[in-house]
Amino acid sequence: MSKEKVILAYSGGLDTSVLVGWLLDKGYEVHCLYVDLGQPSEDREAMLDKALKIGATTAVIADVQEELCTDFAFPVLQWQAKYEGIYLLGTSIARPLISKACLQRAREVGAVAFVHGATGKGNDQCRFQLAAEALDPTVNTMAPWRMKEFRDLFPGRTEMLAYCEEKNIPVKATKSKPYSSDENCLHISYEAGDLEDPAVDGIPVIDFSMTVSPQEAPDKEESVTIGFESGVPVSLNGVKKTGLQMVTELNDIAGRNGVGRIDIVENRFVGMKSRGVYEAPGMTALYAAHAAMEQLTLDRDLHHLRDRMAPEVAEMVYYGTWYTAKMDALFAFIREAQKPVTGEVTIGLYKGNCRIISRTSPNSLYVDEIASMEGGGTYNQDDAEGFLRIMGLPLRVQGSVRPREW
Repeated sequence: MSKEKVILAYSGGLDTSVLVGWLLDKGYEVHCLYVDLGQPSEDREAMLDKALKIGATTAVIADVQEELCTDFAFPVLQWQAKYEGIYLLGTSIARPLISKACLQRAREVGAVAFVHGATGKGNDQCRFQLAAEALDPTVNTMAPWRMKEFRDLFPGRTEMLAYCEEKNIPVKATKSKPYSSDENCLHISYEAGDLEDPAVDGIPVIDFSMTVSPQEAPDKEESVTIGFESGVPVSLNGVKKTGLQMVTELNDIAGRNGVGRIDIVENRFVGMKSRGVYEAPGMTALYAAHAAMEQLTLDRDLHHLRDRMAPEVAEMVYYGTWYTAKMDALFAFIREAQKPVTGEVTIGLYKGNCRIISRTSPNSLYVDEIASMEGGGTYNQDDAEGFLRIMGLPLRVQGSVRPREW
């Protein structure tokens, strides 16, 4: 009798290495998928080889870095979506793509379940499962950390390391960092450990890798010009780039100038508050440049409508409701709204700050002779008299019927 096959979202670390062994113990045929989102430089082949040595039937890589930038991060950028006004959603954006890649692999091998290592307290379990169920309503999503039998067997790191020793699973049993981190090409997140105390300064706790501290950044401002076509970043200093090139090169430029660190206490989807520290240098620069481009090219009413809707888009991304009819409609809206957002923005990066130096666009709605404070031009100030009499009509009526004390 053949064993049931499962797809494991595999990172090669302690948790997912243990999951390979545990799933084998449960009688499953395990197929590991390493979804490459631009994680730190690791020996990919060594990680895959480890999975095979533990007992996985297959272990392969899906490189989705370009797709992450162009099809996931940039549409969110077009919305200027930030969760609770601050977080650029680097982890949230990646999770539905991981689910998609795993389900594609599950279809190839005939797997009956998609397995992930997210805990039952965090947001990622929601993002993985909601995405998977939307793409394949018949899918069985398995989350071992939500299973009591798994938690009883592995209540902590010590038990996991002992299990690896017993099963001859190679792991790096180094001293645990005082926090947990997750990285892709868009950002790095840091949480847990010492950071669980909101009173603790995260700077001395964290070993930042994408940004230098503003205090240690160069004493001279560095400028960079970003080109947009219909709201999508397409060039850097006049040179055409792919989405991934845009992000990674700006990570280097903005990161060395101390740009892109945030420290927030956020509201998780499951209801609790959690403290997170993030690095997103390249995306921080892109958000600033994109906003400046919109200032020239979007009319007031459309711009304000987008701004009112953006927090809801950010919330949907954060919660994991990516593959929904509502999100499809919202992305269709933003594609239309962003058509005129074309041109170039030059930004200056200096010790953690990002300022706008210049902006130009063939679709600019900024008209010198109208905006000028000088006399003349096509704007007739006499027109303002009638405009304000009409706008003030309901105020005059209210004031006469219900006089205010003042």
